[in-house]
Amino acid sequence: MEENFTQQRTRTINITIYTEGDSKQIAADLSKQTFAEEKDNRILAFKGKNIEDVTTIKPCDLAIIIAAEDNKKANELSDNLRKEGNLRIRVTRGLDNMYKQVTYMIIELEKALELGLLLTDYVQVYRRNIPMYKIESQLKNFKTGISKISLERPAVLGDGILPLSKEVATEYAEYFEKKKHNFKLEKFVPASGAATRMFKFLHEFLANYNPEKETINGYINRKKDTNLEVFLLGLERFPFYEEIAAAAEKGIVYPDADNENVREDARNYNFIKTMMGENGFDYANKPKGILPFHKYDHIAATPVYEHLREAAAYAESQGKTHVHFTISENHLDGFLDSINEARSKVEEETGVKISFDFTYQQKETDTIAVDMQNRPFRDSKLTLLFRPGGHGALIENLNMIDADIVFVKNIDNVRHTKMETIALYKNALAGMLAKLQEKVFYYLNRIENHEASEAELDEILDFATDKLMQDISPDFDKFTVENKFLTVKELLNRPIRVCGMVKNEGEPGGGPFWVKGNKGRLSLQIVESSQIDLDNKIQSHIFSQSTHFNPVDIVCGLKDYKGNRFDLPRYVDPNTGFIVTKNRMGVDVKSYELPGLWNGAMAGWITVFAEVPLKTFNPVKTVNDLLKPAHQKPV
Repeated sequence: MEENFTQQRTRTINITIYTEGDSKQIAADLSKQTFAEEKDNRILAFKGKNIEDVTTIKPCDLAIIIAAEDNKKANELSDNLRKEGNLRIRVTRGLDNMYKQVTYMIIELEKALELGLLLTDYVQVYRRNIPMYKIESQLKNFKTGISKISLERPAVLGDGILPLSKEVATEYAEYFEKKKHNFKLEKFVPASGAATRMFKFLHEFLANYNPEKETINGYINRKKDTNLEVFLLGLERFPFYEEIAAAAEKGIVYPDADNENVREDARNYNFIKTMMGENGFDYANKPKGILPFHKYDHIAATPVYEHLREAAAYAESQGKTHVHFTISENHLDGFLDSINEARSKVEEETGVKISFDFTYQQKETDTIAVDMQNRPFRDSKLTLLFRPGGHGALIENLNMIDADIVFVKNIDNVRHTKMETIALYKNALAGMLAKLQEKVFYYLNRIENHEASEAELDEILDFATDKLMQDISPDFDKFTVENKFLTVKELLNRPIRVCGMVKNEGEPGGGPFWVKGNKGRLSLQIVESSQIDLDNKIQSHIFSQSTHFNPVDIVCGLKDYKGNRFDLPRYVDPNTGFIVTKNRMGVDVKSYELPGLWNGAMAGWITVFAEVPLKTFNPVKTVNDLLKPAHQKPV
């Protein structure tokens, strides 16, 4: 019986290397590499061209142009390739070793092809500066899923959470006041989020309400929209009321009916349209940080203003303070205006000189999205979809901070009053950190200088377990003396965070737990509900027993005992990300969020939890939160 054999045709991928010099030699050397051999019915073919010699452009599958940024000929060549629709990459760095540069690019290209990506996909990934191993890891996570956290027990007072009475807090705060001028201090404020969720119910109202067919009260009853009811009842108490009402009044078209209820509906409807509309105040598309949150006698204060006030109260050293905001690039102008306006007021009020800077969430921390069959998702232009990697991406921003002690607090966690209490407990957390670091550095220096005796190991271990909440290996006593010191050094030589925890009153979000790692060792972690297998009755029960909530009130020690900055990404647990489902153009897609900034991104840190008063936690998740006492001027 005759058999039919079908041989798939080998595809040649033609790659042209354009350089200012030895392009032909580079192409010849690349052709000798193993990646140039036939593989998976494809073969990579290389050709070298000197940029100065190019007169006519011959099409290829991929053009790589390597030359200095100010090389006009190279820039013209790149532009002409673009006009011809030729796939291209423009390289302006690494010119001292062009062969090494191109070799790395081709290895990355080969990996992309092995993953089933297209040439266009590779160029898109390369331009985002995302290493291909990250794409490979993310695609694997979608297919295999992410392992759930294994909770051992909740962290509670006396077992993972340290009590912090006002008297003890005052002692720590006073200690920090004495020491703080020895430190370079900074406040770190994640502030990139838009205020969209704050106004979700108002968006829904504008989309579903028809003023010609029903009253607002009728809409509230039909939709059972208590949020809208609360918003309208408290309307005049919002810090932005007067400004928006004045603007809205100009555009109101009152109905013919001489009925005050009808007229009030018209005023309220136009107020909401003016506040939300793109031609009005466009609040939902602005970042939370620059919206009015509080009303003082002289100003409507934004979160930016309140964070600068806080920084002057507890992050000041030698009459100066520095605040770092992570923002979205398209919100830069709004932040600059808001900060410059607030800074002059706060400096005048406090006498503290304020400096500030920004970073954006880096594009290389974006993650690839897939469809529900775990295939890379492409939009209508057939380009890959990338989504921001979540707040866990900000570990890279924090890693760039050159400071000894950094205060971390979310942009929306501010309040109108109780500044003294907030400052006291922030200083107390910093005092706890300073004391712990002092002892850690003392022990590490003694170990480094071979001054620590074997007998002193017991003292160090007691400190590590009692003060730093470390779980020591049960095999520790079997180690040699040398390995004991190495183990203790590794245990202590890590970044430290002291985290304030508040009593749980039903707020959604993460909490403190003792978590069991892969090797059975326990550590203190902040865990989100999405990281837990809630279908597991034991895990669900442990989660339900949590007594405290994470308010993101963290003080970080970013330098080691030699004064060097820790490389923070080394302490991220990559297995603690999140897979979330989003809707894109009417299609469900899955995206991967990096381990959260205060969750898996800090999993390898030394972690200490301390209880702080609930009054230090005052987030604004919806606009109606601004009606709570913490955000209203006391009567």
